[in-house]
Amino acid sequence: MTDPHPAPVAAYAALDPRAFRSSALTRGPWDPGHQHAGPPIALVCRAVEQAAHEHGLTHIARLTANLLRPVPIGDLIVEVMTDYVGRNAGHFSAHLMAGSKDVARFTALAQRESPVDLPEGLPGHPLPAAPRAPDASPAGEFPFKGRELGYAHLMETRVAQGTLWNGPCAVWFRMRHPLLEGEAPSPYQRVAVAADSGNGVSAVLDYQRYGFVNSDLTINLLRRPVGEWICLDARTALGGEGGGLAESALYDAHGLIGRATQSLAVRSRAS
Repeated sequence: MTDPHPAPVAAYAALDPRAFRSSALTRGPWDPGHQHAGPPIALVCRAVEQAAHEHGLTHIARLTANLLRPVPIGDLIVEVMTDYVGRNAGHFSAHLMAGSKDVARFTALAQRESPVDLPEGLPGHPLPAAPRAPDASPAGEFPFKGRELGYAHLMETRVAQGTLWNGPCAVWFRMRHPLLEGEAPSPYQRVAVAADSGNGVSAVLDYQRYGFVNSDLTINLLRRPVGEWICLDARTALGGEGGGLAESALYDAHGLIGRATQSLAVRSRAS
């Protein structure tokens, strides 16, 4: 007998070039009807890549997401605008909409790739590597992973250093399912879907007693990522008035690729 509710094969299915249907694999830890922000940020990253490629710009140097509202698990529309394109770089903006409402707005910087011979002996070079390679790192599990499908089922994780959800922690991420049905995710999309987890993997508060949701995410990349595995070496710092900051050094198997930051709103679950 055919299963009337088969397990999803991807985070999203395309309805048309601008519209996408979310699957249960996007579900986040804060509300069963809301997405983890990683998958929709990666979905917008995909659209920005496509717009940039039309101008010969193939490196996404920066992506900033301003998260206006929780992203519902449902149908989404992505709109990308080309703000300015010069000889070596282009600036883009994007809206993510659920129905008639903007749920997130984005800006991005894309660059033209051009090989440069760097001199030997530069300070800080060669660039650092992650604490451990993914093959040498034990498997880890998100504490909110349950029987209900969600982000924790979309992503495979391995702990390179520290302990998940218990302070500074380095974690490798690999997608178990594609972002879009029938399409392999790009390296930039792999970074985007993982980078929003920095405040989670380095959490210093009990997520059942406190919320520490990020209202934004900025990813800066110094080069094109390589491979399926992306490492976040993350740490969280909290202020005393409900604010906080999560910072992640980003790595692929070859070394440092960039950094990500998230501004946090810290609240007691009881309030």
